[in-house]
Amino acid sequence: MAGQAHYEELARQLSAVGAVKREIARTLPYECPGGSAGVLSLLGRHGEMRMSRLAELLSVDMSVTSRHVAHVAERGWIERLPDPADKRSRILRLTPEGRAVVTELYRRTSRLMAARLSDWSDDEVGQLARLLGRLRESFDAPAPARTTASPTPPTPSTRTSV
Repeated sequence: MAGQAHYEELARQLSAVGAVKREIARTLPYECPGGSAGVLSLLGRHGEMRMSRLAELLSVDMSVTSRHVAHVAERGWIERLPDPADKRSRILRLTPEGRAVVTELYRRTSRLMAARLSDWSDDEVGQLARLLGRLRESFDAPAPARTTASPTPPTPSTRTSV
């Protein structure tokens, strides 16, 4: 297990990932904001799926997923088909137009990464991709049981004024 200082530095570095995500978002086509790009990318990677699975992969609430799905469906990038196993559910599937948008999204983000990481070796880029994938898998797994008691909130008698 890594030491506390490593975890603290990792937390600091991950907070800076927001700047990377914002720059990626600036490369997206105007009509395809980040949430829509996430929907399309996941459908492109995993194939057709139910909205509940998409919400799980996006790590967002169903209401948020529903808004993103409505946006891409209105543009004709996905179709919502009846689920043969459960007529109350819908299966989401990319249309040919949606596949073209996914291809364009990958082209734009790949170009940005190539420009920003031009001084990185192929091994370094590969290592970063593997480690980020592993990090994501660690957060997809159920959280381990806590071994220490969580701190209790201060009571009115123990609070200090600022």
